[in-house]
Amino acid sequence: MAANDRAAAPGKSGGSAGSDGLMRASLSAVAPGTALRDGLERVLRGNTGGLIVLGSDRTVETMCTGGFVLDVEFTATRLRELCKLDGGIVLSSDLSKILRAGVQFVPDATIPTEETGTRHRTADRVSKQVGFPVVSVSQSMRLIALYVDGQRRVLEDSAAILSRANQALATLERYKLRLDEVAGTLSALEIEDLVTVRDVSAVSQRLEMVRLIANEIAEYVVELGTDGRLLALQLEELIAGVEPERELVVRDYVPEPTAKRSRTVDEALAELDKLSHAELLELPTVARALGYPGSPETLDSAVSPRGFRLLAKVPRLPGAIIDRLVEHFGGLQKLLAASVDDLQTVDGVGEARARSVREGLSRLAESSILERYV
Repeated sequence: MAANDRAAAPGKSGGSAGSDGLMRASLSAVAPGTALRDGLERVLRGNTGGLIVLGSDRTVETMCTGGFVLDVEFTATRLRELCKLDGGIVLSSDLSKILRAGVQFVPDATIPTEETGTRHRTADRVSKQVGFPVVSVSQSMRLIALYVDGQRRVLEDSAAILSRANQALATLERYKLRLDEVAGTLSALEIEDLVTVRDVSAVSQRLEMVRLIANEIAEYVVELGTDGRLLALQLEELIAGVEPERELVVRDYVPEPTAKRSRTVDEALAELDKLSHAELLELPTVARALGYPGSPETLDSAVSPRGFRLLAKVPRLPGAIIDRLVEHFGGLQKLLAASVDDLQTVDGVGEARARSVREGLSRLAESSILERYV
């Protein structure tokens, strides 16, 4: 099986994050366009069933009884023919070889499972015990199910996945438009020094909602395999700049550490990442993730940006220079009031760069105010 004919092979899970990563890798391995998916669909069309373990180690070997040791190169047609045998199949961990066929799997019967059919119950238990993904092809139900670390995912037709993906993409477009609106309003408020915790929380809220929807679409892209290329391009275009903007907002507004509380930028980003969709609907919850008390009264408290976000909009301004400017002036309002001579006192800022910063901030201030009031 050529390297360009198969996706990256899944490994074993390790914790919750590892389980999610393994599910995504497993979906990629059985996505349309891969040789494995071709073989599974051949099995389904041939009106036979199948039980395939996607990986092998000593634990898998000890679970196998009977069958044949093959150790042959994987092809879709071989998988189809071997599934005619009354038994399971074991693939190598990189999915390049068929190691065993006609195998009876004997997993630990005490492993809990909610599955009822013999093949599905075995697939669920084997997956939980060995840590490798297991695919079950049901002859009677006409479906392909993927078992990964206690999770079960039915592989759907590309048309059904595309339909849901396009709905999610339309939702993402609306959320992105709203994000652009609140981000523009925040820029204007920053220029006028009228920002409140509510304004910052609203932008962070929209950024996280856009990321949640984008992550959902990214799952569809993985499931679609080669059929998801156009969707991937659309997603990439829509979310361009979202991650940098998210970090810049937090860097601008994460509260200064105090004796009672302190939160770093990374900690605030991690807290925002943990919020569910329901939690994101509550602005006090978002404010709390940013490091503010989170009470309704706090939302109307005035805050001032450090200037990272607007400085990042100045063309050809390196990140190291942005850090020095913020450290030197301490806030956006002082940066806006700084003259070319003042800017040149910062290490690494010559006359040309100082003029570029001064003119860039002036243009941003003018355009932000015009967009808000005109």
